[in-house]
Amino acid sequence: MKVAPQKISSFSSVVDPQKIANRDYLPELIFTTSRSSGPGGQHVNKLETRVTLRFKPGNSYVLTEEEKEHLLKKWSTKLTNDGSFVVHSEKYRTQLRNKEDTITKFRQAIVKAFTVPKARKATKPSKASVRRRIEGKKKLSEKKNRRKPPELD
Repeated sequence: MKVAPQKISSFSSVVDPQKIANRDYLPELIFTTSRSSGPGGQHVNKLETRVTLRFKPGNSYVLTEEEKEHLLKKWSTKLTNDGSFVVHSEKYRTQLRNKEDTITKFRQAIVKAFTVPKARKATKPSKASVRRRIEGKKKLSEKKNRRKPPELD
């Protein structure tokens, strides 16, 4: 039994999400740095290693109008009030590695947004599982019936 792939939105599922993610977004990405949280010893308040990436899908010239609409719909709960998609990283102790990490996270988010989930195939329970379920119900029913006081006629 073949099931037609479901469309999430009007976006065509023919486009490869990896190709969309591998486009050059760097001119559109805005990077800011800040101080990381957590322990760091004597230089904790001197280095800004946390990197924040901002991307505005509505203003992108790398994405087509159809792709923009799809991203805005998929990321509707993740966008800030000004329409920016924000990714943070303070995983590493250097700014460069955190910047690379934010770019990786951003690309993964794009792949996830454009990946169409597989349609669920409806299945029936096996005969053995149905039999086990019915037997279990019968045992429970018998157990409860044995708890009742005997009928006096």
